[in-house]
Formats: sequence, structure tokens, C-alpha cells
Amino acid sequence: MLFMVIETIKPDCDQLVFDRLHDKGRMFPDGLIFIDSWLEDQGDRCFVLVETNDASLFDQWTPRWADVFDFEFVMLSDKPR
Repeated sequence: MLFMVIETIKPDCDQLVFDRLHDKGRMFPDGLIFIDSWLEDQGDRCFVLVETNDASLFDQWTPRWADVFDFEFVMLSDKPR
């Protein structure tokens, strides 16, 4: 399954986000596969395309970032229209 994860940086957390990414990477658990990401022009939201067969893995990943991000998850259809 494909998911679009929308990460909104909490106020005054920009530098913390970039420092943590530099030091630790995205910290995905096994089974949560990073595809690509895009940063919004204003820089306060990141759109992350992720693949997984186990959506419960988000429950392991999001606490690692909950102090600096608010999250929104959108499951994407894998069927062509």
C-alpha cells in the first residue's frame, strides 16, 4: 500500500527537524519503505511517499517525531483510473 504522509513542522522546530534528519535519518522501522519526499515552498510541510503492507508500523515511527511534527496520513489507491 502507498501512503502520502504530510508532516507539518511545529512552530520553532525547523532546526530540530533538520538536525535530527542529519544525525539519525528518517528512522523508519523495517517494513516502512521511503519512496520520495517533497518540501513545500514555505518549508513548513513535507510530503512523504511511503510504501508498506503494515500500516501499524506508523505507530512505531511517529512517536520518534511527534515532538516536532504533526502528521496526516492518506492511503493512496494502487489501482489505475
